[in-house]
Amino acid sequence: MGMDKKKVRDYMTYDVVTVDVHGSIREVIEKIQKTGHDGFPVVNGNEVVGYIAARDLLFVPPSTPVEKIMSDHLIVADPDMSVNDAARVIFRSGIQKLPVVDEKNCLLGIISNTDVIRSQIEHVSPEKVFNFITTLQKLHGISPELKRESVPIEMLLPTQSRIYEDELEGRMYEIRKGLAEPLIVVRRPGKLILIDGHHRAIAARKLGIRALDAYVIEINENIELGIERTAKAMNLQTLDDIEVLDYARHPLVAITHRLVKRN
Repeated sequence: MGMDKKKVRDYMTYDVVTVDVHGSIREVIEKIQKTGHDGFPVVNGNEVVGYIAARDLLFVPPSTPVEKIMSDHLIVADPDMSVNDAARVIFRSGIQKLPVVDEKNCLLGIISNTDVIRSQIEHVSPEKVFNFITTLQKLHGISPELKRESVPIEMLLPTQSRIYEDELEGRMYEIRKGLAEPLIVVRRPGKLILIDGHHRAIAARKLGIRALDAYVIEINENIELGIERTAKAMNLQTLDDIEVLDYARHPLVAITHRLVKRN
């Protein structure tokens, strides 16, 4: 499924911590300390009326009413907005989170820059597939065939030595929702080489799924690809050889957090 079909509702957080418009800054500080969040939608009942961020609290007495400090210049998202559109709003406006509201401005959830990046890290586009085929043609002088079919997960030869636990959870969620992108696989005599989609393959296996949709690049010539040699050098033979890093966030997510905090 393409990114244009991925909706905000598929990636937003439904359990949102909010601040009451009639509360005080002291309550906001307590919620920041308790949750570690850097900002909250401000609500009147269930209607979103503003947003308050940690940076808004500098030099503000704790007894100050929330409604005097909050920003009422709201940028919000619709649950049926595409993730691509939400990404444009988030990154062009420089904000970290978009409250998601219905037509009556009632809060439904929240989507963050991290959610957007997670939805796109392993995005497969036709251009990505055809660029890889073009590279094969230039390097080896061959004309591979492209097919779209289901491939058995346990037969895949990995070419990536590490994946990330937080990203793995995102891929499991996508598979459950039917939103997972196809893998990119090279089939040559006796081998199925996984080029793109290592998080998806491991996620599917954890969910007990035995096969996944894939773009299959068929090579009939008996040639060893450079990516195969690299995998061999890393002793990668099965998906079990991939290390799952549960203590590290995906580099793109970490970089974005650093950039946002720096700004």
